Amino acid sequence: MSYKSIVVHLDASERAAYRLDVALLLAKHFKAHLVAVYAALVPEPKAFGFMAGSAGWYEEILAACQERCESLERLFHAGLTRTGLSGDWVEAAVHARDEVVRHGRCADLVIAGQSDPNDPQTYIVDHFAETLVMTAGRPLLLIPYTGVFPDVGSKILVAWDSSREATRAVHDALPFLTEAGQVTLVTIGAIKGELPGSRIPCADIATTLARHDVRATVGESVETPDASVGDALLSEARGVGANLIVMGGYGHARWQEVVLGRATRTVLRAMTIPVLMSH
Repeated sequence: MSYKSIVVHLDASERAAYRLDVALLLAKHFKAHLVAVYAALVPEPKAFGFMAGSAGWYEEILAACQERCESLERLFHAGLTRTGLSGDWVEAAVHARDEVVRHGRCADLVIAGQSDPNDPQTYIVDHFAETLVMTAGRPLLLIPYTGVFPDVGSKILVAWDSSREATRAVHDALPFLTEAGQVTLVTIGAIKGELPGSRIPCADIATTLARHDVRATVGESVETPDASVGDALLSEARGVGANLIVMGGYGHARWQEVVLGRATRTVLRAMTIPVLMSH
């Protein structure tokens, strides 16, 4: 198993160029076809209609967005030439979230960025990353809005609670796991209302991974209040020196709303290393 088709979402933020670098690096490593989907927030013209003199301002916003798009496209094609990869450039003029999901469903891996509260250009639509996790049907690799990760996936922490989501994440991450130099399995907290002995132990999934030549270390279970599971997971990742967290994305999507589990919300907000999520 490998990632042979990768989709990366790009926007007008400062961090987009680095996210493209990560995508090119991973596409080269896995010999994958790379699709870059440029989808940035472009305000509706009517939002400026009531403001005197706003027409010029709106044109400036459009021009800046287009300039950023063209700059990233040049970097994308230069990267393909440099690495010898195949790829496609897609510019989503409208319905950015739907366009990324559409292309993501035809890929083995989707790469997107963490929302940065200090950079409004990372905002695409409400709950953008959360919606990708819940609706794309593919593993989502989220890159933090700060930090550099040259060896992403070389040291992996797997959050294991034997749920469907965790199971999906482990198997979706196999291309990373089979090549990682360090894999640590950890269970954090208890599932509310679970019966004693009902959870599949880390040792069992470690045995399955061993059949894929993945040498995983089983860490000690960490007991913590439910509200602190996400924080405890991030702390464990720091403790083992991980540069990638693999975890299930918990929650569900419903009409005009994404409802996430506490741990998923915490990690999406406070992540400091890349996170691979599957739902």
